[in-house]
Amino acid sequence: RRAGPAFETRESRAPKDRHEVRKALLQDPYYQAWSALRRATMEQRQQAGRWIALRQAEILSAKVDGLTKAGDRLELDPAWRQSPEAVLALPVRLTDGSLAPAAAFARAFETEGERSLYRKNLRAVTYVTADVAGAIESPAYALLEAQRRLAALDAREFGATEAALEIHHLSQPSVEGGPALKWDGEWHITLEVFRDLGVAFAAVLILIYGLMVGWFGNYRTPLVVMAAIPFSLIGILPAHALMGAFFTATSMIGFMAGAGIVVRNSIILVDFIELRRSQGLPLEQAVVEAGAVRFRPMLLTALAVVIGAAVILADPIFQGLAISLLFGEIASLFISRMAVPVLYLMAERRA
Repeated sequence: RRAGPAFETRESRAPKDRHEVRKALLQDPYYQAWSALRRATMEQRQQAGRWIALRQAEILSAKVDGLTKAGDRLELDPAWRQSPEAVLALPVRLTDGSLAPAAAFARAFETEGERSLYRKNLRAVTYVTADVAGAIESPAYALLEAQRRLAALDAREFGATEAALEIHHLSQPSVEGGPALKWDGEWHITLEVFRDLGVAFAAVLILIYGLMVGWFGNYRTPLVVMAAIPFSLIGILPAHALMGAFFTATSMIGFMAGAGIVVRNSIILVDFIELRRSQGLPLEQAVVEAGAVRFRPMLLTALAVVIGAAVILADPIFQGLAISLLFGEIASLFISRMAVPVLYLMAERRA
């Protein structure tokens, strides 16, 4: 009875085919052996049932319960073919009623299976994946080398209308046209992160400039204050090179966070200069006193940042953040102390 539903397939729903299959099975030694398994264990029944289904598939020449007749051989579905040893160990009941492993009269061999076809945006696509490890951990260097070699290819040999291969980074290839290359994965995420951080940083700079314009009452002084922001790069970039670290997204975040501290130090200097000028001190003397008197609070702020960043300096993820904060603040401390008063002096003289 267990073998009955196995031959109720789409290919054998007609009464004529069903009677032919039943007649053939009754004459088959495998089916006769099945009747002797009524008192056997459930596992033995399942094993025998697999080979009953194999026999039905051979008769129907169609797929039955995961078994397929392909040409002159029967195949298991890919889910059944995970281990060749397990397939060859399957017991097969012979005509004399004894059980023998499939390895006694079968062999396993490897062949090329069906390939998966992928499509994206109505175009055929082939995915090529790779990981970057070792001395060069950043995908940027590997992509630059790959693009240099791709530039030597003639895309017309692959169906393109132009010799240059169409390469995309943030955008997607068009629906029509020849072959195209899209750098995706980690590189796409990296570009999106730096693009979004750059837009956010620009918006923050505009907001800071607007606030200082309202505080100082002119458009010139805020520019002098914000001119010290790039000074932190003098310490950030060489520090990354000396420590063998890459400028990552966390490094960019550290640079943006340090920009606020740099602006704060510059405001301390400029505000002190204007305070001393309001007290009747000459411009040149007020500039000199600002660099000397306001250096102590600037130094205390820098020490607090350095101590806090040193805690995460060895962290593999936030190392870039620590390097940007630590060395960027040290560089801007000594440079902005001299540069900001001098820039303010030059701006006031021209005004």
